[in-house]
Amino acid sequence: MNVKTLSQLVAADELKGKRVFIRSDLNVPLDDTNRITDDTRIRASIPAIQMALGAGAAVMVTSHLGRPTEGTLETRDSLAPVAARIAELLGKDVKVNLVQNWVDGVDAQVGEVAVLENCRVNPGEKKNNEELSRKMAALCDIYVNDAFGTAHRAEATTYGIAQFAPVAVAGPLLEAELDALGKALLAPKAPMAAIVAGSKVSTKLTILKSLADKVDQLIVGGGIANTFMAAVGLPIGKSLAEADLVSEAKAIIDKMAARGASVPIPTDVVCAKEFSKDAVATVKKATEVEADDMILDIGPDTAAAIAGQLLTAGTIVWNGPMGVFEFDQFGNGTRVLAQAIARSSAFSIAGGGDTLAAIAKYNIADEVSYISTGGGAFLEFLEGKELPAVAILEARAQG
Repeated sequence: MNVKTLSQLVAADELKGKRVFIRSDLNVPLDDTNRITDDTRIRASIPAIQMALGAGAAVMVTSHLGRPTEGTLETRDSLAPVAARIAELLGKDVKVNLVQNWVDGVDAQVGEVAVLENCRVNPGEKKNNEELSRKMAALCDIYVNDAFGTAHRAEATTYGIAQFAPVAVAGPLLEAELDALGKALLAPKAPMAAIVAGSKVSTKLTILKSLADKVDQLIVGGGIANTFMAAVGLPIGKSLAEADLVSEAKAIIDKMAARGASVPIPTDVVCAKEFSKDAVATVKKATEVEADDMILDIGPDTAAAIAGQLLTAGTIVWNGPMGVFEFDQFGNGTRVLAQAIARSSAFSIAGGGDTLAAIAKYNIADEVSYISTGGGAFLEFLEGKELPAVAILEARAQG
């Protein structure tokens, strides 16, 4: 990706005394008492803030949080707990201020951090209003986008401000995401395996079609695998599947086969008569699924075969669990693949909420080459779509 970066500006000593506006992704989960339950995104945002502070800048940082109503700031949508956690992470030597009603002016001081309240409270934010974008751009000398999770959205703080700010660059988190995605998808080491799993083919059909042109193994799981099983004539009982997309699945299988690649179809599966945490799991051959069976995981033979493919891969892209891994009796397929990815010498990149939950459950975070922080943006990159927030940074880098 041809974008200018914050690290380049720091290396050139171009931040001293400058007002730096950072768009981070601080959209963290909160409990009923407004306490942060997972601060991963906040911790991921700290390096950009520290880089700017260390280079002598006055730092402003903002993000969306939750789903606020434009023009109204409710307590549950406030960045107050986020600002407090940023202050803790930066240490007592750095003053952190929470600023409301900031669009028309911010008193940003060198060496301090102004946390600008929830940007989606501002009318016009989501619609990328030009007047709002110009006001925001006037607040800073340098705009930094460090929020890959919102890169697929053209909003005032992700796109408009980048149009009008004097300088617009990518922060270290966004830079790392683009580097990792580029390595995995634009210049992958062969053979390349992609795991695309989830409940519905329809939500990931574009991704499947896009990857079918690129990968050596397109590994499907979850309800998606059931639809592909139906496409090759296997019985799937009352499993979650999409009958109207069976022909699309068959076309993808044929497309892959025509160029010597494959979609591994399960040879065995784990079934139950009901969907519940107490359901009895039964391993069956894929040809022996009964009419009242629900397929809730791939079987051990299938998992072992796919794991073997992953161990010889050069690049692995992972999006989605192989079964209902939240219930341990249907988690073996996801666990075996997760452990294979951990052992593989391939460059591996993983993204998506369920995938991150599986990584945490099976404790392999340190063995995955790169874990993407962006759900929707990660998926749209896999689809081959242009990410608006990245496109505008590329345009600005051209002059």
